[in-house]
Amino acid sequence: MQHAIDAAWSVRTTTAPNPWVGAALLTTDGTVHVGATQPPGGAHAEIGVLTAAGSDAVGATLAITLEPCCHTGRTGPCTTAIIEAGVVRVLIGIKDPDEQVAGGGITALQDAGIEVVVGTLSAEVRAQLEPYLHHRRTGRPYVILKLAATLDGRTAAPDGDSKWVTSEEARTDVHQMRAESQAILVGAGTVRADNPSLNVRLVDGPSPRRIVLGAAPADANIHPCTEWVGPIPELLDRLGTEGVLQLMVEGGANVASEFHDASLVDRYVLYVAPAIFGGNDAHPLFVGDGAPTMADLRRGRFVATRRLGNDIRLDVMLDKDVPSSPSGAPPGPDATAQ
Repeated sequence: MQHAIDAAWSVRTTTAPNPWVGAALLTTDGTVHVGATQPPGGAHAEIGVLTAAGSDAVGATLAITLEPCCHTGRTGPCTTAIIEAGVVRVLIGIKDPDEQVAGGGITALQDAGIEVVVGTLSAEVRAQLEPYLHHRRTGRPYVILKLAATLDGRTAAPDGDSKWVTSEEARTDVHQMRAESQAILVGAGTVRADNPSLNVRLVDGPSPRRIVLGAAPADANIHPCTEWVGPIPELLDRLGTEGVLQLMVEGGANVASEFHDASLVDRYVLYVAPAIFGGNDAHPLFVGDGAPTMADLRRGRFVATRRLGNDIRLDVMLDKDVPSSPSGAPPGPDATAQ
């Protein structure tokens, strides 16, 4: 299963709106073949690994991070291919909550006499697929709020200069998170102040769809973009129906506060630089009124930490029990829209 999980990470940026799934097949002579989901319209992970193994799949054990599909979409049912290949045992990381599968794949394999084991390395798989699982549960994208600050919680100097709060390593991590997101969002104020491109430049991967809360100047670098005026929950509903599994919110402080205050953030990713402004006139992470008392403080837990150059990345989840990302998971974001 670990081979399958590693294979899934390798296609993290290319499969959406389909889940990034990995598969590994252990043949009777001890050979391991691996496969991963191809871009939409391409082969699923199971088909890829079965094709690679050929006749060696007879009598083999197959590990899949997500329950195999049992319906015909752009491709045929993976359960049929597994059965016809002669696989005798299937390890599944987690069940697929998609209503077109939802246990049907497991049943199809069991009805064919194949031994099925569900739950192998399930915590790692669930963390890996959390944006997909969240989308299937809620119909909305998984929202990541990316923040970056000095040790005293400031994002920019009093004159507005924020280039750069964090290191090149942290900014590269931000671009990886962008590549993993299908959409990225900032406020119109950030567009006017920084004129960011919000594309992917520092890593290999696709640039996300760009969304502005409000109206962007006609000559802004962010074009083409979607301009949104209206309730944010309605935007999330719309993005969910359009196949956005992960939305990255990158700024600024007003937008961060709006998402936070409405409890619309699923994961906070904060990059902390070993630097201190030493006053209260630099720009903060959030604006407006915060928790009025200690009893009103919103608490959560650190689910991942990582050092990036001289900076530290802290992943936090509030009010939810969601598994932390496994060590070695691909990167994620920085403080200023770039």
